[in-house]
Amino acid sequence: MAKVKITQVKSLIDRPKRQKDTVKALGLRKMNQTVEKEATPQILGMIKKVSHLIKVEEA
Repeated sequence: MAKVKITQVKSLIDRPKRQKDTVKALGLRKMNQTVEKEATPQILGMIKKVSHLIKVEEA
């Protein structure tokens, strides 16, 4: 499968708990942190739900 690089670009302050939990499940803990994940349907669904908080690049 393809890999994607996910970077948190916006703060989680004043966000609903579901969005905080989704970002945490993606492996992000702080601002400007980048993780690399496999582009599975589950990961892509999580990316879509918090796309306003993260930046996604093909790896």
